[in-house]
Amino acid sequence: MSPRVSRGRLDYPYLGLTRDAAQKPADPEQWPKGFAHVDKTLNVGNGQDVFNALAEGIMTWKIQRLAGLQVKAPPRAAVGAHVVSGFGVGNLRLPVPCEVVWAMEPTLLAGPDGREMQMAGFGYGTLPGHPALGEEAFIAMLMPDGGVHFRLLAFSKPAGLIYTLGSPVTKLTQAGVTRSYQQAARTLAGGF
Repeated sequence: MSPRVSRGRLDYPYLGLTRDAAQKPADPEQWPKGFAHVDKTLNVGNGQDVFNALAEGIMTWKIQRLAGLQVKAPPRAAVGAHVVSGFGVGNLRLPVPCEVVWAMEPTLLAGPDGREMQMAGFGYGTLPGHPALGEEAFIAMLMPDGGVHFRLLAFSKPAGLIYTLGSPVTKLTQAGVTRSYQQAARTLAGGF
């Protein structure tokens, strides 16, 4: 029998911070004190087709599935969507409930250097029952030079004492999941 998952309110401060951070260059000072953070950017290819494939894979949860997670979610990322991913093996999975707090279909924006770029992605925040408090975002970017980048942003801290005691394992798990997401982004972009 799996544990019940609360579908309560978002349970962390700094709601939407990953959306704001997504439109800026990496800056370690933008993250809240007391939270670990991830800000990884990976070049996955070039051109509109690569960007479209990566953006679609992000918006339809393929990036999570290719990273080895089970995902229960609506077909597409949209603000307010509830998502339960499962970490683990077989029936021994820890459910991690989240809610999408921002979503962006492919959109033209001014890049960091003022030139036009395209961006798509979403960020979701933790709900009660998640082992962490925080937010994570998955972003596809088509840069002015035609390069396509996958950017993963996250900030988190353990949700309670038991998870705080297990934080060394949590940090190793987060690093492994980050690598899995990066490989999944390469796979999504590799079809072109």
